Amino acid sequence: MDASDEVLVRRYKESRRAHPLSPEGRVEDGIHREREILKNIKSKSDYVIDTSNLLTRELRQELIRIFQDNKHYNSLMINVMSFGFKYGIPADADLVFDVRFLPNPYYIDSLKHLTGNDTPVQEYVESFPQTKQFMEKLQDMITFLIPYYVKEGKNQLVIAIGCTGGQHRSVTLANDLYGRLKDKGDYGIKLYHRDIRNDSMRK
Repeated sequence: MDASDEVLVRRYKESRRAHPLSPEGRVEDGIHREREILKNIKSKSDYVIDTSNLLTRELRQELIRIFQDNKHYNSLMINVMSFGFKYGIPADADLVFDVRFLPNPYYIDSLKHLTGNDTPVQEYVESFPQTKQFMEKLQDMITFLIPYYVKEGKNQLVIAIGCTGGQHRSVTLANDLYGRLKDKGDYGIKLYHRDIRNDSMRK
């Protein structure tokens, strides 16, 4: 199991523990030494699971999928994320898609305070032919790219879908993409709506 340097530093700080390889120094130095020591082992590993964005239950599900269900595993975790451009593009995003070209439910009174997790918003956003066409092209492209990311040894792929506030369009399409990709390949997948609460709080 692995995680990004930023996440590891945060975990050490939260646990108030020093890194064993740098007990008197900086946690970052210990992490760097640890990566050097384990470099050869990681290169020979059958499975590499990036736990940076995994909850405990999600890690458990991945371990069950590999060792209990005996499913083939490509060591790739896909994170489908919705976000609002006005809150900034996610720093860890590998692929960013702007769906602000779609009509905005925010300007419809009955939908304004709902989100893309609500059926009326989903039905509105998905009622436009360009939505269906975009999702079909997006699914086709992601499906094409995944094997090449796996081949290059990528452990985590963050797909970020953004609209203005991260409440309506991006949430709807992130849910759609997650549904299209879930259980379709030998990879883990999770869904995260980064900014859905930000605009929801403005009710």
